[in-house]
Amino acid sequence: MFKKIKKRDGKIVNFNPEKIAAAIEKAGLKTEEFKAERAKALAEKVLKKAEERIKTRTPHVEQIQDLVEEVLLESSFKKTAREYIRYRQERSRIREAKSDLMNSYRTISHADASEDSDIKRSNANVDGDSAMGKMLQFGAEGSKVFTKTLLLKSETAAAHENGDIHIHDLDFYATGTLTCCQSDPFVLFENGGFNTGHGHLRTPNSIGSYGALAAILLQANQNEQHGGQSIPNFDYAMAPGVNKSFRKALKRNLDKYNKFSGKKIDLTVPEDINFGDDDKLKKAKWPKEVVEASNEDVDRETLQAMEGFVHNLNTMHSRAGAQVPFTSINFGTDTTPAGRLVSLHLLNATESGLGKGETPIFPISIFKVKSGVNYEPDDPNYDLFKKSMEVSAKRLFPNFCFIDAPYNLKYYKKGDYRTEIATMGCRTRVFGSIFPESDGIVTGRGNLSFTTVNLVRIGIKHGIALGERKEADWDGFYDELDAKMDMAKDQLLERFEFQANQHVRNFPFLMGQGNWFGSEKLGPNDTLREVIKHGTLSIGFIGLAETLVAMTGKHHGEDEDSRELGLDIITHMREKCEDYCKKYKLNFSLLGTPAEGIAGRFTKIDRKEFGKIDGVTDREFYTNSFHVPVYYPISAFSKIEIEAPYHNLCNAGHITYIELDGDPSQNIAAFESVIRKMHDAGIGYGSVNHPVDRDPVCGFSGIITGDRCPNCGRLEGDTPFEKILGTECDSCSGEK
Repeated sequence: MFKKIKKRDGKIVNFNPEKIAAAIEKAGLKTEEFKAERAKALAEKVLKKAEERIKTRTPHVEQIQDLVEEVLLESSFKKTAREYIRYRQERSRIREAKSDLMNSYRTISHADASEDSDIKRSNANVDGDSAMGKMLQFGAEGSKVFTKTLLLKSETAAAHENGDIHIHDLDFYATGTLTCCQSDPFVLFENGGFNTGHGHLRTPNSIGSYGALAAILLQANQNEQHGGQSIPNFDYAMAPGVNKSFRKALKRNLDKYNKFSGKKIDLTVPEDINFGDDDKLKKAKWPKEVVEASNEDVDRETLQAMEGFVHNLNTMHSRAGAQVPFTSINFGTDTTPAGRLVSLHLLNATESGLGKGETPIFPISIFKVKSGVNYEPDDPNYDLFKKSMEVSAKRLFPNFCFIDAPYNLKYYKKGDYRTEIATMGCRTRVFGSIFPESDGIVTGRGNLSFTTVNLVRIGIKHGIALGERKEADWDGFYDELDAKMDMAKDQLLERFEFQANQHVRNFPFLMGQGNWFGSEKLGPNDTLREVIKHGTLSIGFIGLAETLVAMTGKHHGEDEDSRELGLDIITHMREKCEDYCKKYKLNFSLLGTPAEGIAGRFTKIDRKEFGKIDGVTDREFYTNSFHVPVYYPISAFSKIEIEAPYHNLCNAGHITYIELDGDPSQNIAAFESVIRKMHDAGIGYGSVNHPVDRDPVCGFSGIITGDRCPNCGRLEGDTPFEKILGTECDSCSGEK
């Protein structure tokens, strides 16, 4: 009999036949088909077959296990045979995962972030070469393996691995975190302040403190969520800080006036006196120069506060110092003088850029457009709308969110900022709800998690792309689409259960400070189920254009019939999500998935399986969500018209990008015509992209052609020009 056996890692160890009997017994006990004596007899059959068939003196462990399978399958114990095979496959999957993990760790440790590494580029907001960035990636990759091997069903993990679906933020699955939240600073600022876990911060009493605490709020929340952090009512929320600063300035300047004039004007400033409140200021009969000086003081202080806010969000770190918070703010609809001043100086701070004139990446600013508020020339905030376009033409931000889109307007209540649609950065939104108390409310809510279906692969399998059929098999397409959506739905429900069983104490800021909708009613030991139900569970899709090419030969940008078919597909997906809402009493929604790393990942997997297919797998990335491909020549207005209907269907998030050549700051009228076209076509969220170059030596920002700065005449030389392409990028979701 054998004395030695070779293990999978190549090591030679002593052969122990009792281990065969033990493995068989374990499977038999699991199925309750037999116990130790029967296992021993079956093991003897395995040893006999091994002696007869294996000629080498040192067999491989896989050879012995193959014979165990054979003996069990030949026996009457079919359940045990299946259990042994399942267990063996599961162990093999775990071993492979460990091996993959070690390879990933090797890449993190040794590769440069600039190299072609999906791991190192998976989050553009993390410095993959820094010590803390590497530490974050080590943890992320280990967490993914743990989740895939122990938390997910094997078929779900396999579907993610082989590219049928993509489970976003898989590295945070085991932590139970939620994706994102739209925080309302009023909740945290005006009720006595808040606690970040390291001390209590009192209610702020100046616009400078409001701006600083708003940044801290976003940072603290980012440490408890894996997605983006948004303030949907930034101008409304900061306005009280302006008014408090104004009252302080009045008191300070009245005191100065008394000292220099010898008068004794009462220094009491009523709490109902606000910045720009001309009627009350006239009634107070304070000296004109005091009021003017106070206006100048608060104007300067507000600009400094907004500059500080922007600088903080581009420098302060979260998640163990590995990244800056992914933040976005929505503004532009507060028509009070204080709210207008906040919006104006936020735009001024964005336009000025960072310390050396760099274009700020965060916060992603979103100007909310509303007829009657800022859209028409006689609207009170029309000047801010014009200013927002001038700034966006120079700095790429702000983007534009359209309250007048019919599916947004139905929730709008004048004077209630909670009913004004807002977005969280690259496109995510949460608005409608099956629960009446949160329906049409943006504040305190967010996405719980999302999973994307590889729509293109389904198109390849059932379309004409492979040349196996002359006409697309639409019945087969929809049958498989339904199956993949059901798989994504089941996985989202499993993740929801995991999240729902977390406790408030696990999220001391998000839940403990009442930042999430309804969480103020919970105690530290309560679970989250009753409040996170107000968030959304999103099913996404990517590469509609390639799907249509695979099915019909043409995408929706080049063919009317394909355009209708594209709408049919996405309508079907939205209706399926609506059915899930009714059945499971949760907010399932449809997302036009940002590309992130997923577009390249899906393409790479599909090209390996199906080969290079023109118009489908022949590029490095699938097209972002429902977009017309960036490589297809099309007018801005036509692109808007084609993509607009998808905004209504993708209630979990959507965006349309329009690219302008040249320097749009030299033609604001053209820029405005694009924004107005978006508004009138029913676009929900839009952005205009264009190239932005900068000379770091002289600070010039604009377009630099060739190797000479048009401002100072410097040749590029050893100090390279900074270039932001500003084009819709399928590899990174189109963000700038």
